Amino acid sequence: MGGDPTLQLRIFDLNCWAIRYLSKRRQERVRLIGDMLRQDSFDLVLLQEVWSEQDYSNLKGKLGGCYPFSHYFHSGVIGSGLCVFSRFPILDTLLYQYSLNGYPYMLQHGDWFCGKSVGLIITKISGIVFNVYVTHLHAEYCREKDVYLPHRLVQAWELAQFIRHTSKAADVVLLGGDLNMHPGDVGIRLLRSWTGLRDAFAEATRFEGCEDGCTLIPNNCFTVKTELLPFPLGIRIDYILYKAMSSVTVKCEELKTTTGTAPGMDIPFSDHEAVMATLHIQRQGQAVGDNLGTAEPMLVDVVTEARTEVVVGLRAAQRQRYSTGRMVVLALLLLLLQAAAALGALAGLAAGQPFPKLSFSLLAFLAIGVLLLATGLHLFHTMEVKMLQGTEEQMRMALRALQERP
Repeated sequence: MGGDPTLQLRIFDLNCWAIRYLSKRRQERVRLIGDMLRQDSFDLVLLQEVWSEQDYSNLKGKLGGCYPFSHYFHSGVIGSGLCVFSRFPILDTLLYQYSLNGYPYMLQHGDWFCGKSVGLIITKISGIVFNVYVTHLHAEYCREKDVYLPHRLVQAWELAQFIRHTSKAADVVLLGGDLNMHPGDVGIRLLRSWTGLRDAFAEATRFEGCEDGCTLIPNNCFTVKTELLPFPLGIRIDYILYKAMSSVTVKCEELKTTTGTAPGMDIPFSDHEAVMATLHIQRQGQAVGDNLGTAEPMLVDVVTEARTEVVVGLRAAQRQRYSTGRMVVLALLLLLLQAAAALGALAGLAAGQPFPKLSFSLLAFLAIGVLLLATGLHLFHTMEVKMLQGTEEQMRMALRALQERP
């Protein structure tokens, strides 16, 4: 790229589906991903679901000659799974963990244990400062009854706020990741309208890959076919979004997706298709400045719609907090009743009646277990209520500011 004011940046984004010990043929797929990235000349590689740090270390060792700079973002119990490989020096990094990440007791989903986050790296290429964000939002699991929608909207709002407040010194903003939202969903509309980010798929001059840019497709052997029955072509939930912040213009020349199995193999790289974008970046004489990407009346509608969904989630969380609070009270009453019964039984020992130690011990353990579980759930849902209330208040303030603008 040198000192040429016109740059061409190639970006690769993939949800690697690399769950430690559980993903099908994980090590083989990670090796295939590394081989493919070595053969192709991307400038930035954004990966999600690399939860095994050993996989990251293996990739780093394999890609070191092509991508000398990399960073792995740590968070949660099993890790954020986010990492970046770059041909250019990484000047700074930052990680923000979302305040809501699902439910710890939903073990079959496990999103809470990942500590869903957004990672930021800052790099400079030919004098142009890039803020590069990589993220993975909470999965949907059931579109008809999406209990995680309020959490995902909180994440989308926090992601938008994080980008706006950390990108003021950047020339170009790039975001890649598995957003787990369809292009028309309220969360993606909120993110794009609040930040002004543009969708590489919608803006691309040329496109090659799966129809409609889908990244979760039925003919991928690792996807759950029943979840895609309403969508015969698949769904698009992986994105590369971008925005020029100053005296720079950015255009997407080409967007590609992988289309199934890896070359010469019987398996794909992941259950998601990779997204590859080629961006044309050029300096201009006049600063563009930071602005919202959507007209304010439309932005008001989007924020209002998102706030309504957050309020629905808030009411559900308040009901859960109330139910778990009642469980705590009932468990305490049960312990008090046992204590009273135990005192009565001990008083009856003088009359020669035996003390039922085993029964009292079992009941005591049961009551204590229920008390501890209920207390933990009550504390969790109390925090959930506070986070949802905080986001709702932020959205309300944002709406007031938008409506008061002349």
